[in-house]
Amino acid sequence: MKICFPVAAEQGLESTVYDHFGSARQFVVVDSETGQLTAIDNRDLGHQHGACNPVGALGGHGVDVIVVGGIGAGAMAKLQQAGIQVFRAQAATVRENLDLFKSGAFNTNLAPSCGAHQHAHGHEHSCSH
Repeated sequence: MKICFPVAAEQGLESTVYDHFGSARQFVVVDSETGQLTAIDNRDLGHQHGACNPVGALGGHGVDVIVVGGIGAGAMAKLQQAGIQVFRAQAATVRENLDLFKSGAFNTNLAPSCGAHQHAHGHEHSCSH
């Protein structure tokens, strides 16, 4: 299974999961079976609000799951239509979230919406694009 984490800067498993899918500079994709890590530049970074192409942003990489701090309803719906599950990050780093995911802690397909809310890793987010 390929699990994608939007990040501001790629630092491997120590990358901090970003607060908003559409404005993340990069994605870290981890193959949960092989442990292989791939960094992808966000190919849809400069989109207009509400006009994102989340599947295109992933550049054709076969992703099964997205773990993110926040995501707009339109992007979430497009990902789900493509068969990609969306989960809200439960910790700060890719490694921590990956461990939680593997342990079954992400037992529901919780899809956050874009807007002001408190994240598990302790800071506020609001959509500003």
